[in-house]
Amino acid sequence: MVDVTIIGAGVSGSAVARELSRYKVSICVLEKGEDVCSGTSKANSAIAHAGFDARPGTLMAKLNVEGNRMMEPLSKELDFPFQRIGSLVVCTDPEEKEKLNDLLERGRENGVEGLRIVEREELVSMEPNISDEACAALYAPTAGIVCPFMLNIAMAENAAVNGAEFRLNTEVTGIRKIEGGYAVETNHGEIQTRYIVNAAGVHADEIHNMVSADKIHIIPRRGEYLLLDKSAGSHVHSTIFMLPGKMGKGVLVTPTVHGNLLVGPTAQNIEEKEGTNTTRGGLEEVREKSARTVKNIPYREVITSFAGLRAFEERDDFIIEEVADAPQFIDCAGIESPGLTSSPAIGVMIAGMLRDKMGLEKKDDFIAQRKGVLDPKKLSREELRDLIKKNPAYGNIICRCEMITEGEILDAIHRPLGARSLDGVKRRTRAGMGRCQAGFCSPRVMEILAREVPDLTMMDVTKCGGDSKLIVGELKDRL
Repeated sequence: MVDVTIIGAGVSGSAVARELSRYKVSICVLEKGEDVCSGTSKANSAIAHAGFDARPGTLMAKLNVEGNRMMEPLSKELDFPFQRIGSLVVCTDPEEKEKLNDLLERGRENGVEGLRIVEREELVSMEPNISDEACAALYAPTAGIVCPFMLNIAMAENAAVNGAEFRLNTEVTGIRKIEGGYAVETNHGEIQTRYIVNAAGVHADEIHNMVSADKIHIIPRRGEYLLLDKSAGSHVHSTIFMLPGKMGKGVLVTPTVHGNLLVGPTAQNIEEKEGTNTTRGGLEEVREKSARTVKNIPYREVITSFAGLRAFEERDDFIIEEVADAPQFIDCAGIESPGLTSSPAIGVMIAGMLRDKMGLEKKDDFIAQRKGVLDPKKLSREELRDLIKKNPAYGNIICRCEMITEGEILDAIHRPLGARSLDGVKRRTRAGMGRCQAGFCSPRVMEILAREVPDLTMMDVTKCGGDSKLIVGELKDRL
């Protein structure tokens, strides 16, 4: 019997696995996708929120601020990109300036440091492309930006190195109570476990409702985004928010840690829990609303659009608790924004709950450090020459847009929880994330995957697992 089974390998589930792997305990992480970070966590604003928006006294408020404080030291420990660039909530109507003061007081009550109101003259000096209607803004210097893929993958890899077992392509189909714990039924057989942590994102209500008579309902809230080329990345220097409304923080404009410009999201409640399609109306809304806070956004530089889902639950707060009528089953549900920011603190909180309930002891050999995929672009000319001499694969450029080498792709494939699809390689190396959006490098990456992964042929390589094969029909027959 496994001690703890975590359902979901997004940022929350991976954070729990990483923190729990500090202890002498057996951990199994079940993920229905073909990779970690394949659900809600892969498509969001990539913001480390300061914490002024959540209602004081909620778990959202507490864990947001704690997670924000943890992000920078964690980025150094686990080697993922993070930048503390600050954020501005922009007011464009003088009659609504009082709302900025309300956010200021809420943020101070939540423990956010350094908050202040900036007037138009200072605002324009900070952000020359701020809209002509902007009259004031709330400045939060502790806000930042992060790579959501690399954060998620870093925590999962570190958990795996410390003994957590990850079972990918494994979907939970049922749960029943047994003596001492639960039997978790999956498409690959049954797992018996003492404790369950339900971190299944937009599907967390389905998992919860398998064991509890007190039902919950999660509504997928779709957010659509536009991503602009790196040539537009310096259009703003900090994250620019609208004044928040009842559906969230509104459309933002922000640089990314990789130098692009990101604009979005919309907020639309839908029924389809896999409904990550974009719409013409949604993308037009992104363009229209972003112009209220930032002018002259060069939309001719758009390289892609995408949509993500947030797991909205009507209580409008994170649900992190042992379920009253299902002992040894812990919910980590309703983790919508600021879930990415909060994830390190969520991991600490749930691991602490399990430690206390199970009487866990800390390991003496926990490995806290992790190195990500080597980036040759960060090396000096001499270091790069020596690297290529030692391993010529680092001299072979596969992705021209992002200048990603064969050596980086090989690293992504052969490291813990290595990539097995085009998207898996993309999230670990950025191969395919550039201006041509994998138009040039896909065949080369497919060849490398087929060569390096046992029992994987070119015909079997997928974009993102499942049925997303790239070679089908007549071409497959010819090959």
